[in-house]
Amino acid sequence: MSTEWIPSQRYPDPAIVSVDKSFDQYKLPLAKVERLATGMRWCEGPVWFGDTRTLIWSDVPGNCMYKWDEQSGASSVFRQPSDNGNGNTRDRQGRLLTCEHLNRRVVRTEYDGRITVIADQYNGTRLNSPNDIVCKSDGSIWFTDPVFGILGFYEGEQAEPAIAANVYRISADGHISIVAEGIEQPNGLAFSPDESILYIVESRSTPRNILAYDVNADATISNRRILIDAGPKGTPDGFRVDIDGNLWCGWGMGEAGLDGVHVFNPDGKLIGRIDLPERCANLCFGGLHRNRLFMAASTSVYSLFVNTRGVAGG
Repeated sequence: MSTEWIPSQRYPDPAIVSVDKSFDQYKLPLAKVERLATGMRWCEGPVWFGDTRTLIWSDVPGNCMYKWDEQSGASSVFRQPSDNGNGNTRDRQGRLLTCEHLNRRVVRTEYDGRITVIADQYNGTRLNSPNDIVCKSDGSIWFTDPVFGILGFYEGEQAEPAIAANVYRISADGHISIVAEGIEQPNGLAFSPDESILYIVESRSTPRNILAYDVNADATISNRRILIDAGPKGTPDGFRVDIDGNLWCGWGMGEAGLDGVHVFNPDGKLIGRIDLPERCANLCFGGLHRNRLFMAASTSVYSLFVNTRGVAGG
């Protein structure tokens, strides 16, 4: 289906839908959804590198990471094999952080290309399959560890989990701690603009939820609550937050009106959609002003310029 996709010839693009009038302010009348690359198996973890004007993302079962160059529009292999890399972000020094399913670890790519392992166990017990990752302004790294990469041999190596599916924090000095437990397979995560709230996708609850927690001064979290109930058909995955606190969420279930991106305001109200021909797993903001949304959607990567900016560090 994706190879037959034809971008809209009209402005405004009908794929950009205001569910609530408050979303109108984020739509650009002369911006359309663009497809940047296609032919992958399952795209994940896009991350923007402004210094080189490139986007890097993962093809998890393809065991490859790709790079798209903004100046030339060309895509190329960034890393192969990628050890079934999934989520990516940059730390506060600009280095690439990657969650690897195959090796069940979080790694950092140094400036010279060397790989440094920053987490592969907790108190001597091996992690499951780190999935998504974000950085806080204090230099700490937060990541989710569901079991998806050890369920079979498609996204990693099949194995029995030795530890619960938790959310972890790595402090600036390298200490790892559990910050959230008891979540049915934690997936995407992001901070509010002022970092006072941590959002986590609970991807195997019924219905699936996006949870919100207060972030405390001692780096713990509390006051768990459901911000977004995805309903019987919704499937949120990875997401990012803009400067107004809206959540731009990868979404999909293979039905019309569900594949693409759903946008919620800080109160958890659905205000807008970006309809794509494929389920969107994850996304990020990039471009010169962080006003270009890059969407990793199944076999392809799409982009859209929007009238807001992504929060730094996502």
